[in-house]
Amino acid sequence: MQEQTPTLYEWLGGIDALNRLTTRFYEHVNDDALLAPVFAHMDAGHAAHVAAFLAEVLGGPTAYSEAHGGHPHMIRQHLNRHLTQDKRRRWVSLLLETADELGMPDDPEFRSALVGYLEWGSRLAVINSQPGAEVNADAPMPKWGWGEVKGPYVG
Repeated sequence: MQEQTPTLYEWLGGIDALNRLTTRFYEHVNDDALLAPVFAHMDAGHAAHVAAFLAEVLGGPTAYSEAHGGHPHMIRQHLNRHLTQDKRRRWVSLLLETADELGMPDDPEFRSALVGYLEWGSRLAVINSQPGAEVNADAPMPKWGWGEVKGPYVG
């Protein structure tokens, strides 16, 4: 019998691990001079929403899409935020530093896949934060896996 490869979501420890990651990450964001102003508007549920979004992207349950409307909803959250590459890079590096702090998996295969998504998703957020960006209401939720991408913008 052939074993099934776990999803990235399963590998990192599921929704509990993602909730710990995003909660601690946004605690760090509050103390970060570059990022704190970007997230000053966020409500108390923001970390849980981001955890649910990441869960779905990484192969977990579809709770984010069911509760919030999927990828188009996430894109709407970035409209007219005027994000910069400096902020994007800091967001990615702080999230990875937080993953290290919490002892999340750091094997090369997992981290490569995670970094791949964070780079792709954060660059998309910058694009969608600029003036004139629009939301495609039919944009499917990206699905990230072990070295392969299945999403709205690739095969």
